[in-house]
Amino acid sequence: MADNAEDMITLTSAEHDVAGSNLSGASGPEAEEIVITDNSALGIYEATIGGQSAAGLVYSKVGSRVVLMGTSVLPEFRGKGVASRLIGGVLDELRKRGRTATVTCPFAAAFVTAHPDYADVLDPAFPRSNTAGRGH
Repeated sequence: MADNAEDMITLTSAEHDVAGSNLSGASGPEAEEIVITDNSALGIYEATIGGQSAAGLVYSKVGSRVVLMGTSVLPEFRGKGVASRLIGGVLDELRKRGRTATVTCPFAAAFVTAHPDYADVLDPAFPRSNTAGRGH
């Protein structure tokens, strides 16, 4: 993913990934399979489709909490719900591992607001930043 970073488009509101408004980390039969990996050396959850980098979610770790800071999608994958599937998949994995998240990424904040079933993954003391969810 680092090779394609200059081509990434940062998502700042839910409108940027329209097709994904109702998707979570699980892909439906009509969706291409998405593989999410944790590139901990770079602090990025990476989404690939068909072996090709599609999106990234930049994060940092603070104890058992993960701060989700920014979501980016390569132009050819925009509007296909990839960012929503990436965020849903990351939140599912954090839940499974007993970790919590703080959301500072506006797109991720909009995703969590639209999917209240992920509220339990948000850190009770630090669920989001003051700017998350406003959109830019």
